[in-house]
Amino acid sequence: MATVTLTSQSLGIAGVLLITIVTIETGGYYLTKVARGAVELTDFQKAFARAGHAHAGVFVILSLVALPYADAAGAHGFWGWLARTAIPIAAILMPAGFFFSSMGRGRTKPNSLIALLWIGALFLAAGALTLGILVLAAA
Repeated sequence: MATVTLTSQSLGIAGVLLITIVTIETGGYYLTKVARGAVELTDFQKAFARAGHAHAGVFVILSLVALPYADAAGAHGFWGWLARTAIPIAAILMPAGFFFSSMGRGRTKPNSLIALLWIGALFLAAGALTLGILVLAAA
C-alpha cells in the first residue's frame, strides 16, 4: 500500500479549510434560527440560504479530499496550483453567490451577484477536470 505525504502547499490549504468549518457551523446555527422563525425570510431566501450552506460544506469536504490526490499525482506548477485551489475557490464563490444574491428585505429573485455562483462553477469544473486528468496521467 502506497503512503502519500502531503506537500506543504496541501497542508497549508488543509489548515485553512479546516478552520473554515467554524464559519459553516455558524451558518448552520443561523439556519436553525430561520427554521424557528426567529429570522424573517422569503421562501426564495430560505432556499438560497440552505443551498449556500450545503454547497459550502460539501465543497470544503471535497477540497480536503482532493488534496492527497493532487499530491499523489505529483501535481506541481500552474496545474498543481489549479488542482489544489480551484475547488476551495469554488467553495467560497458558489455559496457567496447564493448568499449575496438573495440579501435584502423581501427579496424573491436573485440580484446580479448570482454571477458569483456561475464563476464558482467554472472554478469547480476547472479544478475537478485538472485534478482528474492529473490523476489519470499518474496512474
